[in-house]
Amino acid sequence: MTPVEPLPTVWELGVGQAAPGEDLVGYGADLSPGTVLAAYRVGLFPMGLGEGGGPPLGWWSPDPRGVLELDALRVSRSLRRSCRTFEVRVDTAFEEVVAACGDPSREGAWITSDIRRGYAELHRLGWAHSVETWRDGELVGGLYGIAVGGLFAGESMFHRVTDASKAALVALVDLLAQDLADVRTGGGDRLVDVQWATGHLASLGVTTLSREDYLGRLPRLLATPLPEEWR
Repeated sequence: MTPVEPLPTVWELGVGQAAPGEDLVGYGADLSPGTVLAAYRVGLFPMGLGEGGGPPLGWWSPDPRGVLELDALRVSRSLRRSCRTFEVRVDTAFEEVVAACGDPSREGAWITSDIRRGYAELHRLGWAHSVETWRDGELVGGLYGIAVGGLFAGESMFHRVTDASKAALVALVDLLAQDLADVRTGGGDRLVDVQWATGHLASLGVTTLSREDYLGRLPRLLATPLPEEWR
């Protein structure tokens, strides 16, 4: 569906006071659709500071920022073969993907019931999306995030069988890159924001940008048309 603009936030959001190398730049506010969307538009995202991602609510702008350039994704021959064993679907099981990503038995789980409700509402409004991998009719992996223009802000991913989350990432990049040549010719830009660059993500081609460079690039990303799948 074409995204529907939510009511504007009542909070002032920004990263102007953040010190270099400081990831956490504020706390408080709320998870209303207008607040969360405004946060992504200025380079922030929410994550709770308490146990299991509970309150207080923190607002983060990592420095450096983990990013995946669409033409930098590394897909080994074995992963490409594995991808062919999955059925890929988009936005057919959003809440199930978020629930799986937030399974409290997972190490480092931070997705609370408030996060789940907030992002479900953003999905209903057309801003939050899931890319899912299925096998024999069963959801076995996936990822979810927010798409604003040419920015896909990835939030979390999960897998129940080998390579299921990697296959979802490959499918996401394929979706975003379908008209990339035309996007770039028109002065646009697309990028997957992964927040922090872990060793696992680096093996797939994730690199980093300084916060200054990320924020400098953000206006061009936001001004780029959405992929046709989500217009």
